[in-house]
Amino acid sequence: MGCWICCPCSRAADSLILLLVLAASCSPSLEATASPPAPHVKPSYSFGRTFLGLDKCNACIGTSICKKFFKEEISRFDTWLSSRLKLPPSYLLSYSGNYTDDAKSWRLVDITRLTTKYQHDQADKRICTALLKTRTCSLERALRRTARVQKWLRAKRLTPDLVQGLPSPLLRCPSQRLLDRIVRRYAEVPDAGSIYMDHLTDRDKLRLLYTLAVNSHPILLQIFPDAEGWPFPRYLGACGRLVVSASTRPLRDFFGAAPEVAADLALQLLAVLRSMGTNDLNYFFYFTHVDAGTFGVFSNGHLFIRDASTLGVIDREEGSPLTGDQQEYKDIFSCLTVDCPSAAVSCNSVREEQSLVMVCQELLPKLLGGKFLQAVQEKIDGFLRHCADGFADDQGTSDAVAKLAELLKPLRSCDSRFAYRYPDCKYSDKY
Repeated sequence: MGCWICCPCSRAADSLILLLVLAASCSPSLEATASPPAPHVKPSYSFGRTFLGLDKCNACIGTSICKKFFKEEISRFDTWLSSRLKLPPSYLLSYSGNYTDDAKSWRLVDITRLTTKYQHDQADKRICTALLKTRTCSLERALRRTARVQKWLRAKRLTPDLVQGLPSPLLRCPSQRLLDRIVRRYAEVPDAGSIYMDHLTDRDKLRLLYTLAVNSHPILLQIFPDAEGWPFPRYLGACGRLVVSASTRPLRDFFGAAPEVAADLALQLLAVLRSMGTNDLNYFFYFTHVDAGTFGVFSNGHLFIRDASTLGVIDREEGSPLTGDQQEYKDIFSCLTVDCPSAAVSCNSVREEQSLVMVCQELLPKLLGGKFLQAVQEKIDGFLRHCADGFADDQGTSDAVAKLAELLKPLRSCDSRFAYRYPDCKYSDKY
């Protein structure tokens, strides 16, 4: 018997309850032919709130790109954004992914944590213990009780005294001009183009403070964007405690590259460091540490700064109003990761060639070592040794780097592997 034949009377058609009972008693095969197919419902990804760090907001980076995650417009990487599959290991600092604006064309992105999830969790427990005397708590409620947050919430403008003692090298020597740039270009809120924080809600101010206190990498990507020629990957947004940016392969992947590729990357690396020391805005950028993941390479062969967390900025135009003991101010925001950072050097002690020396010590020997004919290799190794020993002689370092660059220029090639400069290199003496 069919579903509608078993109905006792036509008057029951108006009764929703009876219809539901009858539908349940019908033959499944006939029900399928009598009823239209149920609309497809997108799965819910609420399972990922803890993984993303959304459960810790507003002690987080932001939510500007969360819709992309939940609409599967950031997906297809290790298939981990499916409720039927496992999440990737939470101990990783970064994950590869794909990003789309039209569901047709996809591009690679990096999805990154500011610290490992373990470090985040340990720091969260310490905050609760220190501020509320309990191992678990509402982080936002705990942080809002602090004197620094109360001061931030009352402030109309981000001033140097509000960021003193924060561990980021970006804020070691902050000028008012630099802080105004942070507020004006903070991408987790609608652009107001103002140096005043009137357009930031209390929630926004807490997120900005939290990001600056944990890791300033996403802030540097926002205030010095790639679209203006700065050597950083494009900032695409944040969700909870994860940041999404354009994808690069770390420089370590190229330590075994062919000689012409190694020569090209070394020249780009030296050019990036020169541009960070001399630029139109009169900011001096310096590294406090470099490693094989600090720099990255796009698919077109272009080298960028992949990790800006150890990058400091000195304003040569305004200087810094914070000097002496003022910079050693400490509170809970001075130590939001597991280990409190050691005391940093003063702004006045940062040397012009500091980043060059670090790169000559840590990266260029691994990139250029054993790649070339003996006579050329000996010259390269000699210049690198002179540069690496250059902490006592800035001019000697500069001379060694200049000679190294001249030696490397004819060693690179002009072909499609270097899409960022091909075919321009065919018609230009620059290359």
